Amino acid sequence: MKLSELKANEGARFVSKRIGRGQGSGNGKTSGKGQKGQNSRSGGGVAIGFEGGQTPAFKRFPKRGFTNLNRKEYAVVNVSDLNKFDDGVTVDYEALKAAGLVKKKLDGVKVLGRGSLEKKLVVKAAKFSEAAKKAIEAAGGTAEVL
Repeated sequence: MKLSELKANEGARFVSKRIGRGQGSGNGKTSGKGQKGQNSRSGGGVAIGFEGGQTPAFKRFPKRGFTNLNRKEYAVVNVSDLNKFDDGVTVDYEALKAAGLVKKKLDGVKVLGRGSLEKKLVVKAAKFSEAAKKAIEAAGGTAEVL
């Protein structure tokens, strides 16, 4: 095989239609858009959601609820997950990310109380549930709110 013999696989390269390039091309004159009308014009066509003058679906149905713009979303870790760490270690976002327990920081880390903790740890997070705080302190560690 030579470099000059290489070619792309069948269907790998899509060649777009060259419209408006004369009658011989098969897409000349009106460029496949037919005669006159809204869709033949440049920028023609109807707006998204337009239903020919009928009241559009997004206006026909009732609206419910709202989106709280000030909502905070936390990365969640359970107390039982903290058993991965050694005794006496300080557990913060960087340590949790390195251990693979958290992917994104979001608005901070929240520690929840599911499971039990057998290690004495210093845990630093944005929020703790009451059960998580009790479990960490029962194991001899401390829960520090950032």
